[in-house]
Amino acid sequence: MDNQIDLLVHRKDCMLYYVEPAITDFPRAGWIGGNAPRFFDNPAHLLDLGDRTYLFYLSFVHPFQPERMISIFVPEEYEEYLEHNMYPDCPIKVIEHPLSAESHQETYTNTGLRKHHISIGEPCTDGKSVDRSFLIKVGGTPRLLQNEEYYSAKLDEEAFSFFFQVDEDGYPDTILQGDGSYLFGYGSLYIYARIGTAGIGHPVAGFWQFS
Repeated sequence: MDNQIDLLVHRKDCMLYYVEPAITDFPRAGWIGGNAPRFFDNPAHLLDLGDRTYLFYLSFVHPFQPERMISIFVPEEYEEYLEHNMYPDCPIKVIEHPLSAESHQETYTNTGLRKHHISIGEPCTDGKSVDRSFLIKVGGTPRLLQNEEYYSAKLDEEAFSFFFQVDEDGYPDTILQGDGSYLFGYGSLYIYARIGTAGIGHPVAGFWQFS
């Protein structure tokens, strides 16, 4: 728990995750692109779609609960989350669930993203992370593209704290395929959660920014 407090509250250290080629069937920490986890094959776990169609983005092992995973799904229509890019209106789904292998079903597959694996998180000081390209940064201080307080105002008001970010600057050239495009305009998605001594809960899409 002390490590969680250091990474997520004191913000002096962080963990960085990188993209790796999917050369085996067994990703080390998770995967980006490809099919959603098998967990979502179960009708009881289907996404609450409403009028939207969602596409799978990535899944990786929870940094502090190795029996859990975090999966992210993005609306298929870019305009839907472009116009609603901040909590509490952001429609991007962040779902914590039990560990699950990749499904064989393509229910949520984004054909514009070629599957890659996600590396095990590597410890890094927050200062050194500023000059590095990464896919995911857990803890530390969020690396913002627009440093405007209104992005996190509602999150701060409701006692959410920065958890991790997914940064498209960490993409390899091989990740986009066909008509694929950067989901966040070559930008970054910022995930927040309620963080305390009892643990980390209720992860949400805080906001996203494009470059």
